[in-house]
Amino acid sequence: SGKKVLIVYAHQEPKSFNGSLLKIAVEELTKQGCSVTVSDLYAMQFEPRATRNDIVGRLHNSEAFNYGVETWEAYKRGGLSKDLVEEQKKVQEADLLIFQFPLFWFNMPAILKGWMDRVLVQGFAYDLSKAYDGGLLQDKLSLFSFTTGGGREMYSKEGIGGDIRYVLWPMQHGIMHFCGVKVLEPHICYAPENVSEEKRKEMLTAWSQRLKTLWKEEPIDCSLEWYFK
Repeated sequence: SGKKVLIVYAHQEPKSFNGSLLKIAVEELTKQGCSVTVSDLYAMQFEPRATRNDIVGRLHNSEAFNYGVETWEAYKRGGLSKDLVEEQKKVQEADLLIFQFPLFWFNMPAILKGWMDRVLVQGFAYDLSKAYDGGLLQDKLSLFSFTTGGGREMYSKEGIGGDIRYVLWPMQHGIMHFCGVKVLEPHICYAPENVSEEKRKEMLTAWSQRLKTLWKEEPIDCSLEWYFK
């Protein structure tokens, strides 16, 4: 091993089910000899809003503020705010990125979306000519591990929510694959609040078991078919 893992964690309560999933990942991966870093977004009071404060010093164009252009220019001259530089350094060093969160409104919590918005700037994560398979964060793996409120049948093709893979399209394809990151099968714990204590224990054990052989897994096929077939 000797692999480096960054876990970006978005839950307010350490005693939550998400908190337990995080703890298991840290313990299991550390046991394997990986070095594990956690960005606990709520504990860090991470700022989710993309603002002028993300640029240190002069603006490229002070007449009209364009976040994408300004952060790109700032990245090139080393003028991004300290919190962004720290997160980018963690991403740069990681072999694997794990995102651990509860699903909110078919999406990631705002604080985690804000991390994506602010950290994955042009020049660092992608360039206009270097996206998807050519993205700048190649040779990295990612894994979305999350909990849902609704049960598995709700998130099926026939269910009211539609296939859970539709929800994964913007996250896995639109963000990770766009930046060149390979994507492992998501790890989904359906409705942990609505199941027995025993079932919850089984879910935690399954996560622990999966992590034991994680490095042997092949990434998913990043195609439209995977999501919509």
